[in-house]
Amino acid sequence: MFEKAALAALRLISPERAHGLALTALNMGLAPKTGPITTARLATTVAGMNFPNPLGLAAGFDKNATAIAPLMETGLGFIEVGAITPQAQPGNPQPRVFRLPRDRAVINRFGFNNEGMEAASKRLADRPHRIPLGLNLGANKTSTDRAADYALVLARCGGLIDFATINISSPNTENLRDLQAADQLERLLQGVMDANFDLARPVPLFVKIAPDLTNDEIDAIAELALRMQLAGIIATNTTISREGLRGRHRRETGGLSGQPLFERSTQVLARLSQQTGGKIALIGVGGVANADQAYAKIKAGAHLVQLYTGLVYGGMGLVADILQGLDAALAQDGHASLQSAIGTGVDAWL
Repeated sequence: MFEKAALAALRLISPERAHGLALTALNMGLAPKTGPITTARLATTVAGMNFPNPLGLAAGFDKNATAIAPLMETGLGFIEVGAITPQAQPGNPQPRVFRLPRDRAVINRFGFNNEGMEAASKRLADRPHRIPLGLNLGANKTSTDRAADYALVLARCGGLIDFATINISSPNTENLRDLQAADQLERLLQGVMDANFDLARPVPLFVKIAPDLTNDEIDAIAELALRMQLAGIIATNTTISREGLRGRHRRETGGLSGQPLFERSTQVLARLSQQTGGKIALIGVGGVANADQAYAKIKAGAHLVQLYTGLVYGGMGLVADILQGLDAALAQDGHASLQSAIGTGVDAWL
């Protein structure tokens, strides 16, 4: 009841201010403290990392790694912070985030606003180690070598995290998505992999892609990820599509997240599953707001699932609800473990 009242109050103020207050509330201890939720069915190992459950927090919620400790108490199986760029940058002018309640969606054009890798590294050094922690790597808007920026952030922070995500798919930094082209992506990945090799303990590397790619582009990224032996692919970031939206902010520029993204992001996930054949890990993200949707991602090929916009409308209590429902769904379908369910419904999305 308290959380529902708090969510209703937060919706009366601007989305960005509400987001800041949510982080403050977390750090004040005003959030669920269930600790990591796990069962024999939900516990899993992916890319050499042990997860109490497959549900994680997507990047963008805790951009500056300021709420890691309380987030690790909310029942999540893992969290991803960032995106972090080498230098601090303010991002795009406000207002830059818009709720679309009728669509259960959000449009943002933040533009990688963050305090930079030096500030982030200090916080990462003090973080607890209860569940895996990932860092979303970004490039500065004014950089003359964006590919090098990703390697710089990893070199500075890589020793403090469990995995890293190469974010080349945000629509809010001009021309950033051009890095998804196979030739540019290979150069970028090689630089990041070299930086990773130089770490005392190299970390699993994931690449996060857009939902707005063609099948040929998806296939090229899958082939490259396999060839370069990445740990996996995160599918997907936000979309620039506005198809079917009803909310009054539907014409705002930026990336769309939430329910309208679910179908397309799951189609991309299934395509990747088909092309990679389980040889690398896939993380499904986009439109997850209930247990059925989390389960659908897993059956479409996801080894892990992330959410963010669902929490805007459902609050942190949604984490326990999803995990309880997911465990029940796995049991009902006769799965003794999460692994046996992965990819069992790929064909439905192709």
